[in-house]
Amino acid sequence: MRADAGIRFVDICFKHGISDATFYKWLSKNGGMDVSDAMRLRQPEEENAKLREMVAEHALNISIRKDVLSKTSEARVVP
Repeated sequence: MRADAGIRFVDICFKHGISDATFYKWLSKNGGMDVSDAMRLRQPEEENAKLREMVAEHALNISIRKDVLSKTSEARVVP
């Protein structure tokens, strides 16, 4: 951590555009975490993002198909 290297946490917060309260909250939650631990947390987040994208695409396909079906069924109705 850069704060351990002698850089003031105020400078770190300013560089990253966060408040000192945000820094302390993150530190209390993730302070003892190694890089490998952080990588394991990131992997499910990336997988969830991919799954959300797949669900959104699927929902869009369903919506398009419903729209097309409703238009074709309206066109077949003869008064």
